[in-house]
Amino acid sequence: MTRNTTVQRQSALELVITRRFNAPARIVFEAWTHPDLLRQWWVPTSSGLSLLSCEMEVCAGGRYRLEFSHTASGQIMAFFGRYIDVVPDARLVWTNEESESGAVTTVTFDEISGATRLVMHERHASTVALDDAIAGMEGAVTEQFDQLDTLLVTLSA
Repeated sequence: MTRNTTVQRQSALELVITRRFNAPARIVFEAWTHPDLLRQWWVPTSSGLSLLSCEMEVCAGGRYRLEFSHTASGQIMAFFGRYIDVVPDARLVWTNEESESGAVTTVTFDEISGATRLVMHERHASTVALDDAIAGMEGAVTEQFDQLDTLLVTLSA
């Protein structure tokens, strides 16, 4: 199982991102579901964004809201939605409701010999929405996941 992040368009509406993390699924899941941990890795350092707030009620039917500020312009953006399915240490499914074309995101955490294979599947409402989402995503998600790797080292110690 390689550690590299792969970003693949699966269809006109679907994007799949895969990455191996050298930590148990329980710890990787915690990093995705605890606001204080998510704050430490979610925003790619090179993006010029700051995470202003992170509210998460991680349970089926629970809501989330992330607010970002662009450092240069001060523009504030929000990403929000609800959790559809939460299976501890194994699966998260949420909506992205900041626009009508928001995706449904599913993340699975499969532990194999103490490491975790993470698969993030996004299903977009249209080809245009997927095209917009995928522009520049590969570098950003790789940087995000590299930051997560760094955090997992400290959490696993």
